[in-house]
Amino acid sequence: MTKIQAASPQKKRTRGGVEAARARSAIWFLIPALIAIALVAGYPLFKTFYYSFTESNISDPASAKWIGLGNYWFTNEDGVGLGVLQDPGWWAAVWNTIKFSLVSVSLELVLGLGIAMVLNSKFRGRTFMRTAMLVPWAIPTVVSAQMWAFMYNDSFGLLGTQLGAVLADTNTAIWAIVAVDVWKTTPFMALLLLAGLQGLSADVYEAADVDGASKWTQFWRITLPLLKPTILVALVFRTLDALRVFDVMYVMMGPNKAAEASMTAYARLNLIDNQLLGYGSAVSVVIFLIIMAFTVMYVTSLKVRFD
Repeated sequence: MTKIQAASPQKKRTRGGVEAARARSAIWFLIPALIAIALVAGYPLFKTFYYSFTESNISDPASAKWIGLGNYWFTNEDGVGLGVLQDPGWWAAVWNTIKFSLVSVSLELVLGLGIAMVLNSKFRGRTFMRTAMLVPWAIPTVVSAQMWAFMYNDSFGLLGTQLGAVLADTNTAIWAIVAVDVWKTTPFMALLLLAGLQGLSADVYEAADVDGASKWTQFWRITLPLLKPTILVALVFRTLDALRVFDVMYVMMGPNKAAEASMTAYARLNLIDNQLLGYGSAVSVVIFLIIMAFTVMYVTSLKVRFD
């Protein structure tokens, strides 16, 4: 009989020693990057948290006065709430941003998946179509936003003369800007999904053809399940990007109207235009916490893996 011998303690110690040495080497290689991140991102984030608990002006930050949670929740002697969490304008911006993000990202996913499926098939001119598809995404956001603002102009715009002053009202402007964002960002979503489709094995589809499965059945039973990790990662990145929307709304709606539709535009209005460093920092902190909550919700509930 053949005897199966267990690995000797010496081999286990050697294997463990090699893994520990690799871990130590990885830490030493990561230290410069961690220091750079701490300086570039960590310090500004710390200062933003600090100023959010102070009453200060952006022109003279040295005169900051500690007020605790006053920028978040404060009621004056007349019973009027002055904190960001008590401001109806802030909550309107939050709701409009979330509405914009959900609708735009959903449309981009559906359209991007359809475009990726088409580009993944074999047809004449496929290379040209893949290149041409990226043109809207390659145009700088400010340029495309200004172009669409001209098109939505109710005096001379191609669309504005038919639809009216859609950008004048926040409720209608949101949907107009959703269309702009879908036009610009769908190619990016399609590119991510196309990369996932090209990673799927052709043998699976050949076996499905042999078994007599229709294309519709293959899509629902093979393509979508295998493409799920790519879809989830694309959704995470696009949702977090949409929650930080600023430039397209700022260009097309102006600073005051954009502050009603975008959380980041609301923060910019208070921080830069109104010179309220403390209040603007509090708004930025709340935005950071909202985006972090969406990130945690995505990663935990959808079980997204980034390895």
